[in-house]
Amino acid sequence: MRSELFDQANQENPTTERWSLHHRKTLRTVLGEPVLAAKGSMVAFQGQVSFEHKAAGSVGKMMRRLVTSEDTPLMTVSGQGEVFFADTAKDIFLVRLEGDGLSVNGTSLLAMDATLDYDVHRVKGAGMMTGGMFNTLIQGHGTVALTSDGQPLILDCSGPPTYVDMNAAVCWSANLVPQVVSSMNMRSMLRGGTGEAFQYAFQGPGFVVVQPSEGPVVPPHSH
Repeated sequence: MRSELFDQANQENPTTERWSLHHRKTLRTVLGEPVLAAKGSMVAFQGQVSFEHKAAGSVGKMMRRLVTSEDTPLMTVSGQGEVFFADTAKDIFLVRLEGDGLSVNGTSLLAMDATLDYDVHRVKGAGMMTGGMFNTLIQGHGTVALTSDGQPLILDCSGPPTYVDMNAAVCWSANLVPQVVSSMNMRSMLRGGTGEAFQYAFQGPGFVVVQPSEGPVVPPHSH
């Protein structure tokens, strides 16, 4: 049997590294210590592996998530073997935390070492109109796997205010505290809007990572 399908570039590359990437679209994790991953992100595994829902953790975290109606949809992946993760063919990037932290937006979190500490925070100014936006603050020593819908752009926020579409922000420096602002006035809203109603506003020493996408487009439909 012959086909370009079987090119060497598509073959699994054996490695003992805990975290590695294939085509930047697929994450390969060698288990030993458990990892946390987004629910539904597993595309294949080899060996004896188990998947369990990750509970909220402390009572404080549980109560906060009940109040905010927000729960990071993670699963604990444990056992012996290797697991492959992906998210709709998005680009994947590995970030090594060395006692510092990173704030991750929405569904950009793919997987991370289970030893890392994380918590969900409401973005300042996010209310009913914005859907109550949240970010996950991750801290400690370990690796985080993030997704970007296309090649990302890194913006320096230490100068003038930086404004980013809420669905295009991937992650940002843990010390930055974004606020939700609106660039649309009432006259524009009454005329149908511009599609650019709310943004994250960043200002201070640090960076924000932006993907060249605002998420999947939902086609119009009728009932």
